Amino acid sequence: MADEKTKKIEELMHKQTQIRNIAIAAHIDHGKTTFSDNLLAGAGMMSEALAGKQCVLDFHEDEAARGITIDSASVSMVHKLGGQEYLINLIDTPGHVDFGGDVTRAMRAVDGCIILACAVEGVMPQTETVVRQALKELVRPVLFINKVDRLIKEVKLTPEEMQKKFVKIIDHVNQLIENIAPEGYKEKWKVGVGDGSVSFGSAFHNWALSFPYMEKNKITFKDVIDAYNKDDHKDLAKKAPLHEVVLNMSIRHHPNPVDAQKYRIPKIWHGDVNSEIGKSMMNCDAKGEPVFVPIKIVVDKHAGEIAAGRLFSGTIKQGDEVYMNLAKRTTRVQQVSVYRGAQRLVVEDVSAGNIVGIVGLKDVFVGETVSKKEMEPLEAIKHLFDPVVTKSIEATKAADLPRLVEVLKQIRKEDPSIKIEINEQTGESLMSGMGELHLEIIENRIKTEKGLDVRTSAPIIVYRETVGKESPSVEGRSPNKHNSFFMTIEPLEDSVYDVIKSGDLSEGRVKKKSDSAAEVLSKLGWSGDDIRNLRDVYKGNIFLDETRGEVHIGEIIEMVLDAFEMVMDQGPLAREPCMKLRVALVDTKLHEDAIHRGPAQVYPAIREAITEAMKKANPTLLEPLQIHVIEMPDKFLGGVTKIVSGKRGQMLEVNQEGTNAEMKAKIPVAEMIGWSNDLRSETEGRGTSSLLDQLFEKVPMSIQAEVIKKIRQRKGLSENQ
Repeated sequence: MADEKTKKIEELMHKQTQIRNIAIAAHIDHGKTTFSDNLLAGAGMMSEALAGKQCVLDFHEDEAARGITIDSASVSMVHKLGGQEYLINLIDTPGHVDFGGDVTRAMRAVDGCIILACAVEGVMPQTETVVRQALKELVRPVLFINKVDRLIKEVKLTPEEMQKKFVKIIDHVNQLIENIAPEGYKEKWKVGVGDGSVSFGSAFHNWALSFPYMEKNKITFKDVIDAYNKDDHKDLAKKAPLHEVVLNMSIRHHPNPVDAQKYRIPKIWHGDVNSEIGKSMMNCDAKGEPVFVPIKIVVDKHAGEIAAGRLFSGTIKQGDEVYMNLAKRTTRVQQVSVYRGAQRLVVEDVSAGNIVGIVGLKDVFVGETVSKKEMEPLEAIKHLFDPVVTKSIEATKAADLPRLVEVLKQIRKEDPSIKIEINEQTGESLMSGMGELHLEIIENRIKTEKGLDVRTSAPIIVYRETVGKESPSVEGRSPNKHNSFFMTIEPLEDSVYDVIKSGDLSEGRVKKKSDSAAEVLSKLGWSGDDIRNLRDVYKGNIFLDETRGEVHIGEIIEMVLDAFEMVMDQGPLAREPCMKLRVALVDTKLHEDAIHRGPAQVYPAIREAITEAMKKANPTLLEPLQIHVIEMPDKFLGGVTKIVSGKRGQMLEVNQEGTNAEMKAKIPVAEMIGWSNDLRSETEGRGTSSLLDQLFEKVPMSIQAEVIKKIRQRKGLSENQ
């Protein structure tokens, strides 16, 4: 039987118009994994009796123990509609905000997503985040309203009241699409009951309905309520099986890879779309040049590293020699496969438009562009939030240090939203994540799955450095005194920083004039000269070369940019990363002879000039803050207000509906250690908190000196900068 299915999957892989690549995304606990189980059961991949209980796509023990999805998981299945068979490649993603990086990466590989919203709770902050992540990658959403059984059994709503509730959820999702979707997609991608891009049901009881399905099969809302009144939801699941309704909706409303890549490739790739490779990707051409982007690296104890990702063009088979464009080296493919949940099915070859697994890409990382010929890599996969909580981690036994370094490198591959810094000299390693839970899960996996005993420090908060005003021109001289560089520094305008963050202005060194960058910056009022002078966009900072008529500038500019990036990684106040800086090289005096202006002369001079300019421009420390939406019964409002203000937090708004209260609050991350425990104890376990946004603001002047002193002490730096 399984062989029959495998054959069918292999056959459909080559019929691109019959493929749908989709992800399931939603707020935590809105029922995504139960939903995926039912889709798998419907496709005959698992027993129907276990669907919703087995959580097939939660492979890790800690996922099963905590009852949450931590890693995205992929599976391919076959579904029939209108007499034609379709291949559905599905990715189940996590809902907890600490694992949002997995959602962002999954969106690179798919063309459509099913947004799950709970019928009782409605659209939650994390639902908004996943909609934003999908639209940013031009992934088309459809909506499934889950847990309708709770509206009938617990809330006891009439059909009219239920419809009102649905309309409210649909309007909220459409409002998000209106606000976030790029021009041209705002109206086109809105979801609606009439066209069947919205369905509703109960993943737990395995039924679903959409307007077209109700019309065709003569089922009404009243039938649903009657079924629950008679306690006969099993009959409902037979009449309107969830997998049939949802996969029909996906096939009708989600694009196939051929159609999707025509508008997605120009968004995620900045190369020439009229080149041979550009056309091959735009047309999702199985006979063209292969282009593969891994979105997840899994380490299998038998096969080694498996890179799961999307093949945008061409065909890859075992034994092919491929080139990794970012790592700049060639490697050989040992095996190609497709996924069926935890099972990996090895196949002869894989063709464009599919989500596949490849073994043999040595030291590959997520977001790499793998091709046969050297090419412009696809845009880096950008996460909405940066890691802001760090812990130092060390092996309990000194003899395990080399193994710890190996394990951390592996972790960095498996979860790229974890940032790892390894100091091989001192043996200290730093691990940065989205929040306490994120780091706790990783630490736990190192101990249980990797079998390595480690200990970690208390959480450390990563600050940022910036300046408050424009500096005068500052000279940096090379150690041999033959070269001088004159630099100025000023705060970067918010509008420019926002286009860098949103990805409209790509990060990286500017090799040739980019029309897209010129268009974005001229809209923001930049002059032609400034746009021509742009040399580097690095971690939310920019570098301009404003020198005039300097003959040798081309020979040293790469070294200048190296040194600029070094200072941006470690600013002068406390060696924390810099952000929102506009750095300009305004003049140089260079020695005629190239031997006197090598790296040993240029690096120190540039670093000195930028550091001194920053010191003269009112340097400031910025701290990460998070905006949380806190929900609780209204009787706890006073207590929660007290905790928030005790944590230097600021209440932004409070809404009350019936006996429930919702508070939006802005809280410094430095004060959030232990936040979930405090909230639980204050609200008797009934308060929940979800991250809505993350931003950086100036540390209050009253505590800045103290914070800098503590960071410098922790890093072993002298007290005076």
